[in-house]
Amino acid sequence: MSGEQSSAPEPGRTTAEGGPAIRRLAEWNADRLHELAADHGTPLYVTDLDRVAENCARLRGAFPDADVKYAVKAHTGRAVLESVRESGLGAECASAGEVRRALDAGFPGDRVDYTAVNPPARDLDSVVEWWEEHPELTITVGARDTLDRLAERGYDGRVCVRVNPGVGAGHHEKVRTGAAPKFGVPYDRAPEVVDDARDRFDVVGLHAHAGSGIHGEEDLAAHRDLVARMGELAREVGDGQLEFVDVGGGFSVPYCEDDPALDLNAVADTTREALGDVDATLAVEPGRYVVADAGVLLTRVNTVKPTPETTVAGVDAGMTDLLRPAMYDAYHAIRNLDASEGSAEGPVTVAGPICETGDTFCDGRDLSIPERGDLLAVGNAGAYGYEMASTYNSRPRPAEVSLAGDVLRERETLAGVTRLERGGGGE
Repeated sequence: MSGEQSSAPEPGRTTAEGGPAIRRLAEWNADRLHELAADHGTPLYVTDLDRVAENCARLRGAFPDADVKYAVKAHTGRAVLESVRESGLGAECASAGEVRRALDAGFPGDRVDYTAVNPPARDLDSVVEWWEEHPELTITVGARDTLDRLAERGYDGRVCVRVNPGVGAGHHEKVRTGAAPKFGVPYDRAPEVVDDARDRFDVVGLHAHAGSGIHGEEDLAAHRDLVARMGELAREVGDGQLEFVDVGGGFSVPYCEDDPALDLNAVADTTREALGDVDATLAVEPGRYVVADAGVLLTRVNTVKPTPETTVAGVDAGMTDLLRPAMYDAYHAIRNLDASEGSAEGPVTVAGPICETGDTFCDGRDLSIPERGDLLAVGNAGAYGYEMASTYNSRPRPAEVSLAGDVLRERETLAGVTRLERGGGGE
C-alpha cells in the first residue's frame, strides 16, 4: 500500500498500536486535498489506505486473543477490503453481494461470515453455491426459518446462531439492533434453536450485536450487559462445541471536533471480563472504527447566499453523496480548505443541490464564511459514506481516490445511471 502517512499525534493524545487513536479533519494535508480535487473533480471521496491499516493494527493490538472481523457494510471498496485482509482481519458480510466482494478481494472462505438478516431467496441461492467452493464459509442465522431454508438448499455446513439479547445501544435509534425484533432469535429461545441447528448443521458460534456508534457510559454499560448475557448463553449451550462467541462491533469514533477518542483498550478489557470463562474464542466485528477517519468527502462551493439567519453555502455534494446528516441528523466536521487565518466567521449552512429541505450537511454552524469556488472537506466520511450513496435526482455517484492519487472508483456518468433502463416498447 502507498500513500501519504497520517500525521503524528498531537501532544497528550492517547495512542496505541497502529498509530494515533484519533485522526481529526484538521490533520489532513490541505495542499494534497487541493491537488486531488484539481485532478479528479468534485464531489470526491478520498481514502487513506494507510490509515485503514493503522486502525486494523490498533484493533488487533487491543484484542490480541480475539478473532477481529471487519463489518464490510461500512465500506465495500476493493482497495479497502484488500487492505483489511492484508492486515489480518476477517470479513463479516450482511448480504450475498458483500460475500462476493470479500471473496473477490482474496478473503479465504474460513475468514468470511455471512450474517443473513431476513435473506432474500437469491441471496441464499448464491451463498450456498459459493459455499460449495468455499466450504469453510460460515452463515449466521437469526431465525429458525432461515435454518429450514438453508436445509432446503442442501446446505449442511457451518452455522452461527444470532441471538437477540434484548439490549440495544448506539448513536441513533435506527442503528440500535440489540433489542430490535428484526435481529436474532429471542434470547430465551436460543438454546432450543441451537439444538435444532445441531441436528442439521455444524454449529460453530453464537452472535449478538448491540448497535452502531457505541460510546459513553450508557452505551458501554449496554454493551457490557450484552456480552455478559452471551457469556452465560455460551456456558449453557456450548458443551465444548463452539468455536467463537461474536459480540458484535459498533465501536465509536469521535465525529465532533472536541469528542475524545474511544478508550479501545478499556473496552477490550471490559469485554473480556464481561464474557467470562467460555470454551470459545471471543470475536468482534468493527466496521466504522476501521474506515471512518480514513475518508473525507471533498465538495466545491458553487453558490453563496447571505440570509438574515445564516450564510447558505451551496455545494456540489449532497445527501446523495453523504446521507448520514439527512438520515441520522449526524454531525460531520467541515473544514474550508481555502480559508485563511483571520477569515470572517459566522453561522453557515452547507446545503447540497438535492430538492429536499433535509439536504444539508450543517445548519447555522460557526464556520469560516466561504466564497464561491472554495473547497470544503467533510470529515469522517469513510464509513457509510459512499456505501449509502444513491442516484436520487438522477445524480451520478462521485469518484473515490486514494490519498496517493489512485482511482478506486470512477465517477459515475449519467449514461451509467440510465444504462439499465428500457423504453415502454422494450428498446
